[in-house]
Amino acid sequence: MTDKIASIIKASIDVKSIILTDAPMISRIKEVAEKVAERFKDGSRVYFCGNGGSAADAQHLAAEFTGRFYHDREPLPAEALHVNTSFLTAVANDYSYDQVYERMIKAQGRKGDVLFGISTSGNSKNIILAQEEAKRRGMIVVSLTGETGGKMKDSADYLFNVPSKDTPRIQESHILIGHIICELVEEMMM
Repeated sequence: MTDKIASIIKASIDVKSIILTDAPMISRIKEVAEKVAERFKDGSRVYFCGNGGSAADAQHLAAEFTGRFYHDREPLPAEALHVNTSFLTAVANDYSYDQVYERMIKAQGRKGDVLFGISTSGNSKNIILAQEEAKRRGMIVVSLTGETGGKMKDSADYLFNVPSKDTPRIQESHILIGHIICELVEEMMM
């Protein structure tokens, strides 16, 4: 069993080591952090969406902005789009689950806002529709996906396609990238 544990830890480290040496991805992380800080300074909002574990990551990252990361500071306007369960279940029931995030972007998204779509496959239809609506509204779209980028890559301004096909390793890297962005944004906002 200890060999299995070591193997899992090594697999996680291996994916992160690839990211560490991917200069274009490191540059994108910096650029997205700068864009998000700029958007916050201009009064824009940041939205996150995902399904399952990616929804948990979306909620986690939104909380890092609205709460605090390292420093006590003013809250930054960020929201995970799935936290209003009455809205989510009503739209899923009356329209379809595919439209839940798209309708929330229609209701709240404004030009200059930022949408983070999170999906390990990159093929979650509800996130693709939300990203497409965000693009129509002049929002900045950031996609966190697995290796191929899936269909989400087509509507992303910034793509973080983690170099793995293993869902847990992808999710671990999504939260790493998200945490780095949160830390950099917080520093820029101080």
